Formats: sequence, structure tokens, C-alpha cells
Amino acid sequence: MSSRLREVAAVNARIVADGAYTAENGTRVVVRPALDAAIRGTVSHPPEGALSVPTGTHRTAFEVTAEGSLGAARRLHLAGGGRIAVLNFASARNPGGGYLGGARAQEEDLCRTALLHPCLLQAADYYAAHRASSDLLYSDRVIWSPDVPVHRGGDGRLLAEPYPVSFLTSPAPNAGEVLRRDPAAGDTIRRTLHRRAERVLAVAAHHGAHRLVLGAWGCGVFRNDPHDVAGAFHAHLTAGGAFSSAFEQVVFAVWDRSPVSANRTAFAERFTPATDPA
Repeated sequence: MSSRLREVAAVNARIVADGAYTAENGTRVVVRPALDAAIRGTVSHPPEGALSVPTGTHRTAFEVTAEGSLGAARRLHLAGGGRIAVLNFASARNPGGGYLGGARAQEEDLCRTALLHPCLLQAADYYAAHRASSDLLYSDRVIWSPDVPVHRGGDGRLLAEPYPVSFLTSPAPNAGEVLRRDPAAGDTIRRTLHRRAERVLAVAAHHGAHRLVLGAWGCGVFRNDPHDVAGAFHAHLTAGGAFSSAFEQVVFAVWDRSPVSANRTAFAERFTPATDPA
């Protein structure tokens, strides 16, 4: 846990309270209207809740990159186009995971760089349901947080021009612990990933996301096999899948300290320029 990162969380809390901040260049930036709209618009979708999913007509463009999630989102924002949604590799039981304590992981980085944490606090049912259950596969609940202000750059500096990104908050199964308890649970984990990926994509389409940033969901401490995660998304996003034409662009942003990343390779094997989504 990092004291510096705890201080970032404390500064963010003051920004939320004030509804404004002073950027690195001295510009006074007001985020209150956008933040309030994101908080009001946050919806916790239960596992079985009905969703209207529009029929898409896109020929989806796929990318597998070595970026972080918000690095990819910023690139998409600067390119212009439809609504961007980023998958938050979420804690099932704690809003923001270890964000307030200065932990380092994808969800914590999202909360430091965007004003996502106060949105997650609106989804009390999501956290209560997971805390009440001992099932480490977790549930298919998804939190949708629309057009959240991204107020920091990748270097942590406060931006003079924040930009909107929507978030899909969903927990991957804790595969490592599930397999420790039951070494024969591999098929159950794969079925869970397949079903949950479908739910994440359905929520994104329901809310009008056109461009998605996904990635190696649960392939860190939860020890999901990246081939299984890539396969789950591939089944739904490519030819024959329910979402094969739902999205304009899908980026699998797989950041790794190693230039040769097993996680990134697993996605590259599935999503290459030769993949025909139509």
C-alpha cells in the first residue's frame, strides 16, 4: 500500500466535495455538473434483469494493445466517435477495491484517474449481495456508470480538460481460490466467464456504448486463464455471436511490465485483423 496513492484518493475526495479543482496549468475546472450526472445515472443491473439490446449494424474493429485501460480510452476519445465504455475489473465486495488504502490494480487506477468511486457508492445492492454470499464465482451483477469525468492523465496530473468515459463494473470469478477448493471446477469457471461476458456486453449495448475497452479481466490475482477470458469475449463478439455487430470498436488493452505478455498473446491469438466479426 502506498501513502502517495492514499493521498491521491484524499485529493480526489476533496475534488468530489468541491465539485472543482485547479489543473496543473492553473485552470480552474468545474466538474460538478458532469459528476452529478454520472452519479445520478449509475445503475446496478441485477443478474437476471431484463435489458433491451438494440440491433447493431457495425463491422467491429478489434485491437489488442499494450496500453492501460484509460490510456486506450483517451486515445479513442481523441479520435472522436461514439460513447466509450471501459470494463472495470472489479472487486465484488468493496467499492474501488483497495483504492482508499493506496493499492495498485486496474480498478484502483481507474478510481484514481477518473471520478468513479462516488459512482460505485451508489450501487449498495451490488456490494451487499456479494458480501452476503460465500460463492467466489461471484454474480453476474453489472454496475453501469455513464460519462464519468476522467480528470487525471496517465502521469497522475490533473487535466485542464477532463473527458467522459462510461464504466462497466463487474467481477471476474476468483478462479484461483475456486480451483483450490475444487480442482475439478475448470468447466464451471469457463461457463461463468462465458455468461458474465455476455451480460457485460448486453449492459454496454443497452446503454448505447459504441466503443469498448476490455482486457485481461481477472487474469491477475484471480488467476483466470487469459485464453478462457479471450474465448468468452470472442464467442459473443465475432461471427455467430449475439454482439457480432453491436459495437463500432473493441480494444483489448492488456498492459504488462513484460514486453512478452502471456495475457496479451492470448487475446492477440483470438482478435487479429483476420478476425471476421460479420
